[in-house]
Amino acid sequence: MRIALGSDHAGYDLKSSLVKNLTEWGHEVVDLGPGNGTDSVDYPDFGEAVGLCVTSGKADMGIAVCGSGIGISIAANKVPGIRAALVHDATSARLAREHNHANVLCLGARLIGEPVALDAVQAWLGATPGEGRHIGRIDKLSALDQRLTPPER
Repeated sequence: MRIALGSDHAGYDLKSSLVKNLTEWGHEVVDLGPGNGTDSVDYPDFGEAVGLCVTSGKADMGIAVCGSGIGISIAANKVPGIRAALVHDATSARLAREHNHANVLCLGARLIGEPVALDAVQAWLGATPGEGRHIGRIDKLSALDQRLTPPER
């Protein structure tokens, strides 16, 4: 699977660990930056980059990391077609994929440690998007993208 990763400076170390682990697990990684963890950068830029990489088909799924996970999840969710879920453990990650068909996983590097983040990523990647009642709900989310997307400038 091809997975896009991006972070701000607060999420840089966790993102770097995820790049290493995902590669070891046999995934292809698209590292969208930042390139230098010590320089302050803006999370909206990287949340958008992950979202666009997924919606363009350059990646199958994405992972976005900032200090709390909140800002980067908001940014990623602004990209039509993205269902970014901020998770805090393996259970919330699994449910995000099964119930919400989350295609971007968001993590807060200052709130969870590396072992919990790795467990969450494994649970998310191993989960199967649910069918049945979940499909109708996903269709409604997709309809919101169509209905609420502003016209091109």
